[in-house]
Amino acid sequence: MSKRDYYEVLGVSKDATKEEIKKAYRKLARKYHPDVSKEPDAAEKFKEVKEAYEVLSNEQKRAQYDQFGHAGMNGGGFQGGGGFSADDFGGFGDIFDMFFGGGGRRDPNAPRQGADLKYSMEIDFEEAVFGKETDIQIPKEETCGTCHGSGAKPGTNSETCSHCNGTGQLNMEQTTPFGRIVNKRVCHYCNGTGKLIKEKCSTCGGSGRVKSRKKIHIKIPAGIDDGQQIRVSGQGEAGINGGPAGDLYVVIRVRPHEFFERDGDDIFCDVPLTFAQAALGDEIEVPTVHGKVKLKIPAGTQSGTFFRLRGKGVPNVHGRGTGDQHVRVRVVTPQHLTERQKELLREFNELSGNGATQEQEDNLFQKMKRAFKGNAKN
Repeated sequence: MSKRDYYEVLGVSKDATKEEIKKAYRKLARKYHPDVSKEPDAAEKFKEVKEAYEVLSNEQKRAQYDQFGHAGMNGGGFQGGGGFSADDFGGFGDIFDMFFGGGGRRDPNAPRQGADLKYSMEIDFEEAVFGKETDIQIPKEETCGTCHGSGAKPGTNSETCSHCNGTGQLNMEQTTPFGRIVNKRVCHYCNGTGKLIKEKCSTCGGSGRVKSRKKIHIKIPAGIDDGQQIRVSGQGEAGINGGPAGDLYVVIRVRPHEFFERDGDDIFCDVPLTFAQAALGDEIEVPTVHGKVKLKIPAGTQSGTFFRLRGKGVPNVHGRGTGDQHVRVRVVTPQHLTERQKELLREFNELSGNGATQEQEDNLFQKMKRAFKGNAKN
């Protein structure tokens, strides 16, 4: 029976990169490994996949194969034999880890960085615009101050686990169609720490860590937007075995404003006008987050017209200038008129020859009034 093309075996093209070949091998090795797969011919397929990978992952062998095919492989190939270990899986132990539980080469006593923490913080619209400094309290795990992280009672020491000799792993042997496999598993006597504690610290119960609430000072930059986060280095969970602490990520949630709306660094708002102001023109005061400003309304302004107030928006969080405020004017139809006002409007309607219009009035005046109050100090 003729041998299949190695590229066909792995399901990759002849110009595939090393990474693509590696990825294809990992997928197929996981699928056909005889200790995992239930397919009747899994062992043969795994052997075929491994042989193809051994050739195509080696530049010299691949070049020879591309030129001469299977004939250039000195009769071909895969030299099966006795026992093999994780190193036989193409030089990367994570495939072996996927089959047998992982962690084969990690030193359990090596320093490891602590976990990152996430904290959600709600602020007001103006606080997001101008920034603020504040203190927050977060629950976190820290190194036990009684045993200094060892987990052992003060005055005593932990002992090297005699079952795994401090490696945190136990060797398990399995017999397969390929021979003997040495499989590493987490030591269940010391839970992978490589140490046994006979007299545990009464404060932390032997874990070396205690739960606490820590006050942290936060600087919120001007211009931060809803959903953005602040990274506070070294304020996450304590490291393990003397490793560095993780980081704290503060996620900002901005409360919506009843008058202003934000889009990027720009602010938008609606301002009410009377019919007379829109028709005759006027100069009005408009609230902004920076204080009140005057805005000139030209005669004949239509409802829905936008005006731009340059530099009255939000400072860019990265320091690249300040946005603008966009003001949309809305002509509001009064709902309660005196008889004299009605008479004048009828006369105007007759003179203009236009039909009467109706536009529903809302509480826009009230919102703007509160916005003015909020900026009274300016």
